[in-house]
Amino acid sequence: MNKFKYIISSLIVTASLVSCDKYLDINENPNDIHAENITPELIFPGAVAQSYRIQGTDMMEFGNLMMNSWAGDVYHYGGLYSNEFSLSAVNSQFYDSIWNEIYKNVNNFVAIENYPNVNHKQDNYVAMAKIMKAYYMQYIVDLYGDAPYTEAFKGQDNLAPKYDNDSDIYKSLISTLDDAVAIINLADANAAAPGSKDIVFAGDMMKWKAFAQTVKLRYLLRMSKVTGDLATYRNAQLSALSASSNMGQNLIATDVLENPGYVSSTNDKQNPFFRNYYYDSAGNEVTNHIVVTSSEHMAIALNGNNLNNPTPEYQKFNGTVDPRRFRLFTSVTYNSVPQVKGVRQGATSGQPGAPTDNQVVSKLGNGNVVGGATSGSLLALGSARSGVLMSLAEGKLLLAEASLKYPALFTGGQAAFNAAITASGAWLGANATQMSAYVANIAAKPGLGWTGTDAQKMEAIMTQKWIALTNVNPTEMYIEYNRTELPYNPVAVNAVKTRRPYRLVYPNSEYATNSANVPNIGSDVVFSKNQYTPFWNQN
Repeated sequence: MNKFKYIISSLIVTASLVSCDKYLDINENPNDIHAENITPELIFPGAVAQSYRIQGTDMMEFGNLMMNSWAGDVYHYGGLYSNEFSLSAVNSQFYDSIWNEIYKNVNNFVAIENYPNVNHKQDNYVAMAKIMKAYYMQYIVDLYGDAPYTEAFKGQDNLAPKYDNDSDIYKSLISTLDDAVAIINLADANAAAPGSKDIVFAGDMMKWKAFAQTVKLRYLLRMSKVTGDLATYRNAQLSALSASSNMGQNLIATDVLENPGYVSSTNDKQNPFFRNYYYDSAGNEVTNHIVVTSSEHMAIALNGNNLNNPTPEYQKFNGTVDPRRFRLFTSVTYNSVPQVKGVRQGATSGQPGAPTDNQVVSKLGNGNVVGGATSGSLLALGSARSGVLMSLAEGKLLLAEASLKYPALFTGGQAAFNAAITASGAWLGANATQMSAYVANIAAKPGLGWTGTDAQKMEAIMTQKWIALTNVNPTEMYIEYNRTELPYNPVAVNAVKTRRPYRLVYPNSEYATNSANVPNIGSDVVFSKNQYTPFWNQN
């Protein structure tokens, strides 16, 4: 019993033991809760909501900065994102919250897996927890490589777990996804229906199955460059997935969203992305909303290279204005032309990329937090909007890549590619007619639309994924960039490295509490491919 109490973080428990509109109330006293009353239906909603918090905050910032989608308003503020731009301090404190928060929250999904499951009553919760565990643990491996797994999540029984090989963790998590699907397929009559306690799909287990299969496809595509026994394993798993998903047609068909009852009444109950990057519950503009701007790099892509940047990698955008641009970032009139006005990463006022003739720059657009809503206040709509676990755009682009690389197993590449762009526009509330025209206009543009060689189509997939995951799940895109080196992603003008890191450094918490097991890697190691790079990216 003491072990079970230890596993459940008090933050999750107090977030879970309330009605739907109070999942985010973290001011209850955890000492009033008895472990025997902490059932999976009470754990699950808070576990999902708290897991998304790191995804909608620090991972949002990290990914957007690493993918050169965001910059800072250097006209009015100094010292913005100095570590991210210079890359001079990628150390054990650099975004260490990603590791710490994911591990803390995955504990709760493991607790659901371990909960006594008499007569299969908890089957649906176990399946959902397995899928969420696999979803978040993939980020640990993809961002850090080797990590504690088989001895992790044991609470006081093991406070210094060993590190497992990252490839072994991957295979174990893929098996976890298969186990979840098997449980769902069993559909035991005694299994409790999650209903509203499932803040993702409201108890629709077929949607959970599709989500599990899509996450599995993400795992296997990440392994696209592996060789030897791992390649044999990957190919067998792809074949099995093709059969179970009807050649990829039974993957996610909607955005995978979580919403525990977000409202604008208090800061803790707001959607965490909106709270951290737009306004607090009192309607006050937060600092991030003041300082975050579009990068010049992103502006070039969205504006159709309207300023004729000569860099060859930008030529594919020439003359193709993206209808999503003023939903992602605000419109600024510059030289009498409405456009996204960006700032070059690392520039300071007066330098190239930060011209002095117009000190108004594009900030985060409202489409990110209201979609296509046309009535209601920004505060109410943005506070209440769901968080994105996996966008439909990402799911469709995974299928497009699978169809391109493994055409005997997956089909519908071009249709999936076009559907991804349309889904991205729909999430942002972009004009549907303009989005259809955009898809038609890019059809003959190699590297931007579905045309040309397989290499050019791959570039187009990653370019569109970059745009679609900006302000949605940009850390996922950064991992994809590390895998493919696509799309073009220039470092900041003040960077001391020629590229961004292939992985992160283990956090201080590991060196302080698990020093006997944590690999001792230095900051410079993360900027090259070596034995510490995630296994799928060592070739």
